[in-house]
Formats: sequence, C-alpha cells, structure tokens
Amino acid sequence: MSESYEPESVVVYQRLKAIFGDPTYRAQRRRNRRLPRSSESVPYGAGRDPRNFGAVLAALTTDMGWNSSLAQSDIISSWADLVGDETAKHSHPLEINDRVLTVRCDSTAWATQLRFMRVDIMSRISVNYPESRVETIRFVGPDVPSWKRGPRAVPGRGPRDTYG
Repeated sequence: MSESYEPESVVVYQRLKAIFGDPTYRAQRRRNRRLPRSSESVPYGAGRDPRNFGAVLAALTTDMGWNSSLAQSDIISSWADLVGDETAKHSHPLEINDRVLTVRCDSTAWATQLRFMRVDIMSRISVNYPESRVETIRFVGPDVPSWKRGPRAVPGRGPRDTYG
C-alpha cells in the first residue's frame, strides 16, 4: 500500500475545522453557491420532496466520512452475532486501533482457539462490515500481574512457574 493512512478522528477534525472554523472557507462557499433558476423555485418542483430520515443520515455519514467508525462500532456491538454466543461468553473485543481488532479472551486456551478461527472471523467481518477497514485480529489472554513495578521490584525475570 502506497497511500498514507490518517486516523479517522484527524480526518473528521480537519473537515469540521474547514467547515465551521475557517471564515474564508465559508465565504468561498457563499461565492461558489449556485443561484437558483426560476424553474427550481416552484413549490412542487423536482428536488423539493422531503427525504426520509434514513436517507438523510446515510448521506450525512457518507459526507462526513463516518462510515468506517460506525462500521467499527457495529463490529464491537455485534460480536456475539459474528462469533456465536458460546465464543462471545469467553471473549470480548477491546478496541480497533491501526486497523487491528484486539480481542481479550478469558484464558490462553480460548485465545489459542480463536487464533485458529481467525480466517473465518475475518471473512465474516469483511463480508458484513466492509467499510470497517479491519485488516487483522489480535487475540490476547487474561492479564497477569506485572513484577516490574512497585516499591520492592528487583531486576530479573521474577517467578516463572506460577502462571504456566
């Protein structure tokens, strides 16, 4: 891939700044605004019909570039539908960062099992949520205590046979 990737929040911020924060941009839009023709000002003319709310929201999300963020949140909220109820009981998605979906599992055994199912889960995501731009999934096991911090921390490996 030769294209550079900017986070979705940066793109949305720059777009909102251009629209609401830059007075020259607003003045330029006013100058470039098309004057209505006399046939367009007819009360029942073409383009004057009200649109339904779903169409307005779809146009807004497309114009503002929110499709990817909404698809990513849909993946997280519908995790049980993607992987099944039994698997969803033992795993939950944490975040999507840099096109990587991070999933926390209840045990290392569940993390290993889900690694084997990675291709199947990724194909479901790409079919159901193509706008999400998720490229891979990272499965992590449960958190274990860290022996690297604290008032009595000493350099070294720490106990290795406790969490085997």
